[in-house]
Amino acid sequence: MKISARNQFQGRITRLTPGPINSEVVLALPGGDELVAVVTSASARELGLAVGGSATAIVKAPWVIVVAGEGGLRFSARNQWRGSVSAVKPGAVNADVAITLPGGAVVHAVITLDALAELGLAVGTPARAIVKASHVVLAVD
Repeated sequence: MKISARNQFQGRITRLTPGPINSEVVLALPGGDELVAVVTSASARELGLAVGGSATAIVKAPWVIVVAGEGGLRFSARNQWRGSVSAVKPGAVNADVAITLPGGAVVHAVITLDALAELGLAVGTPARAIVKASHVVLAVD
């Protein structure tokens, strides 16, 4: 299957917390980064998710929020990855910003050109990629 989402992270399930409606799934990504997803408990059962199993996390680039620098802002989103901007590709209205995490994973975000300028993002700039756990889609082979 091919999909249009550029953010596809394969990982091993290290924690699965089932609930009556939703389940929390924690993936260990290669390189040591961690990703948290919240999916319905029915989906977790249907996908056969279990600790030790593997899954692919999918996040559309427009769902990624970018925070410039290493500031002390706090967010409720479970996925807050610190890294540095490794690429910026401006378009007519938006820009694709790639943030490389310490473990080597690359997170793509689509932000407006105004936000790009206001945040002062350029290659090498420290940045955080923020994704709500409920914005992560899980897939299995």
